Amino acid sequence: MKNLWLMLLVAGCASAQVRFEDIVKGSGENWLTYAGDYRGLRHSPLKQITTGNVGSLVPKWTYHVPKANGLRTNPIVYEGVMYITAPNEIRAIDARSGRLIWAYKDPKSKKEAVNRGAAILGDKVFYVTADCYLVALNRSSGAVLWSKKYGDIELGEFASTAPLVVKDKVLVGNAGGDTGMRGYIAAMSAETGEELWRTFTIPKKGEPGSESWGKFIDYGGGATWLSGTYDPDTNTLFWTTGNPWPDFYGGDRSGDNLYSCSLLALDADTGKMKWYFQFTPHDTHDWDAQSWPVLIEVAWEGKPRKVVLHANRNGFFYMLDRATGKFLRATRLVEKLDWAKGIDANGRPILIPGKDPTPNGNLVCPGVRGATNWMAPSFNPDTGYFYVVVLEQCDIFTSSSKEPEPKKNFSGGGAGPRPKDVGQFFLRALDPKTGNKVWEYPMTGPGESWAGTVSTAGGVVFFGDDDGQLVGVDAKTGKHLWHYNMGEGLTASPITYAVGGKQYVAIASSTAIFSFGLFEPVKAVQLPKSASAE
Repeated sequence: MKNLWLMLLVAGCASAQVRFEDIVKGSGENWLTYAGDYRGLRHSPLKQITTGNVGSLVPKWTYHVPKANGLRTNPIVYEGVMYITAPNEIRAIDARSGRLIWAYKDPKSKKEAVNRGAAILGDKVFYVTADCYLVALNRSSGAVLWSKKYGDIELGEFASTAPLVVKDKVLVGNAGGDTGMRGYIAAMSAETGEELWRTFTIPKKGEPGSESWGKFIDYGGGATWLSGTYDPDTNTLFWTTGNPWPDFYGGDRSGDNLYSCSLLALDADTGKMKWYFQFTPHDTHDWDAQSWPVLIEVAWEGKPRKVVLHANRNGFFYMLDRATGKFLRATRLVEKLDWAKGIDANGRPILIPGKDPTPNGNLVCPGVRGATNWMAPSFNPDTGYFYVVVLEQCDIFTSSSKEPEPKKNFSGGGAGPRPKDVGQFFLRALDPKTGNKVWEYPMTGPGESWAGTVSTAGGVVFFGDDDGQLVGVDAKTGKHLWHYNMGEGLTASPITYAVGGKQYVAIASSTAIFSFGLFEPVKAVQLPKSASAE
């Protein structure tokens, strides 16, 4: 009986099926995808919390995840229920009170890996285990409906992605590109878990693109460990790929190493590639393209144009034509960038010689974590600004002459900062019409953050900073408005949702989920007069 009312709450919510059309509508009271909506805007129309009242935001509840350490989960919320993940487990929480409704932990997974979140459709909630099983559970009870293997840890791969639901499919990817494996995106039936299609990011020998490889094409990397975005109008998936392997030694993989460090546009029904764009050909600095593609419309040469925005780990901010992948523009995302002079008219980097890793070490900017990474960017249609957390840092990159062996945790070298050179994080607002920086918010801290942003119609941008604080700033100016220190590092990005007409902002810290709402004064209660007073 202990949690009976919570079970009844979820059972009532489950009667309303989550439809594909609901996800297409985007965020509002609910937060239904990892990126908030299919376009990856991470912008909420909720505006109860504004620049004028955000200063009165207070903690509403905290849920401590047992044995958690470095949570990456981005919560999803539907009808007052929040779904969060941790390595090989998923939990349903009352989004108003933070009380646990149900929890499920996979009993058989032989591997541990971070997990970024869940997906939802109909009466099901989906997540992946570290050993590459897609699991479907009844969202009212947590009962397992099916569990389907789609990858193989014996081949050097594992899973950490948040699945993406599109129509009747659940899309998943794989990780492990730093030790030698072959990346892919797979589409599974949301009803049965049956595999419907699979698109590899590294071609086989003899396939188009294989001529851009050499010795290690069978283990070329190109992992797909971050969720993609989706354009319902053209039924196109946009998914980014990871680095080639070995990461820091390119001597045995001469050529561009397609389709690593790229953005792939795929037909959502078949997985067929419509176009690709490679940001960093023949990458030797571990600069995955893992930051999701943001889909907007912008004025270009006097006409509206549907584009893809991408803040890349290599230090440049790209804009591509959404229909064709045509390169339109790239501007500098960070000041510390010395491996390329710029990007040419075809979208290829103009390389500065002598910037590859060496046995003795070579200082290169940006560092191995990149100018940005998988920390969530956002876009506010009202301001027209793109918000992204960036890192200004250089690292020493080394290469190794050791013979690379797949699945042996060898990456062909390594990288790291000079002593005391921890780098500095900034929140930057960029104008996609020009690619230029509008304002920035500098952070203090140890240089360890992995948290991103969420934008709101109330004019506030929330983000996790490098000191372990959730911060709210003015979307137009970057002015600090509010912060709360959670006492530990942040490795996930915030969301916003509403229950019962009240707006909340939530984020995962290293070990817990925090939810915040506006302060509500306690109403005075009129006590009856005592007999003696009469």
